[in-house]
Amino acid sequence: MKRLLCLISTSIILLLNACGGSSTPNANYLHEDDVRFAADASFEPIVQELSDLFNARHPEATMLPLYCNEDSAIRLLVRDSLRMVITTRKLTENEKALIQKAKHNYKQSLFAYDAFALIVNKNNPDTVINMNEIKGIISGKITDWSQLEVTHKSGPLHMLFDHSGSSTVRFMKDSLNGGKPLSGNIYAEDNYDDVIKVVQEREDVIGVVSTDWLRVSKGDTCALENFRDLDVRVMLVGFYGLKDPLGLDARDWQRPYQYYIATGEYPLFRGVYAICTDSRPKSMTSMFYFFLKGDGQRVICNSSQLLPRNQVQVRNVIAK
Repeated sequence: MKRLLCLISTSIILLLNACGGSSTPNANYLHEDDVRFAADASFEPIVQELSDLFNARHPEATMLPLYCNEDSAIRLLVRDSLRMVITTRKLTENEKALIQKAKHNYKQSLFAYDAFALIVNKNNPDTVINMNEIKGIISGKITDWSQLEVTHKSGPLHMLFDHSGSSTVRFMKDSLNGGKPLSGNIYAEDNYDDVIKVVQEREDVIGVVSTDWLRVSKGDTCALENFRDLDVRVMLVGFYGLKDPLGLDARDWQRPYQYYIATGEYPLFRGVYAICTDSRPKSMTSMFYFFLKGDGQRVICNSSQLLPRNQVQVRNVIAK
């Protein structure tokens, strides 16, 4: 209920600003212990966990998180409707200039790495895909399951995203489709919950979700050692297919575990950034550094599917 009230309060304030308020509020419009921030909805599970822990350590802080798509979060930051965001990219030069024009400085830092998971229905036997096939799907060249290299079925193949303005769609567009809009059998829902529900119901869909949404139950704070207890199947993703000239095979196709993000063997990953424009040395700034250091990094490592930015020790364990 506390989180719901916070979200309602935040929405009302942002609505007032949008409907008639100044786009550049007075410098003192935020109390020094207000932590009003927007986070890319991709990271809601772990960011909410970090927010709750920070509040437990700092009871004087008033936590006011808003979960939305990345474009909306950055627009709110640039307009000074709030002063911290969690995104998957740094500010552009134009965004920096607008923030500085409003007499604010900014600090931004990488604090974790996130991986996309490709999910399919539990009854779907096809759980192997490579990067060239993903590029083919989002460019409209692959529209049928029979076009995949490793397949047991035929029929229309659909790929489903969380939101048309999400950071996931931007990554696919910029990194895999040469900056061109996605085409073919590409669709979007309103959020990750809806993507997962559609995949649970339909065998013709590949869902694209941030891996940390694949928790056994809502509010679960434990990172999964595997993905076997879910109501969906997580696909193996490889850089190359079976016909790769380098001779790689299915053993080189991986699921998005932290280990394979760390070693670079899982191809679909991206950085996660905290950006703050509040210069006051109080709760907002403390929360910014909480993401980057100490307990914040330990929670990311131990209680999420994200990989913390701090150096981790990677070990190969041989079972006897």
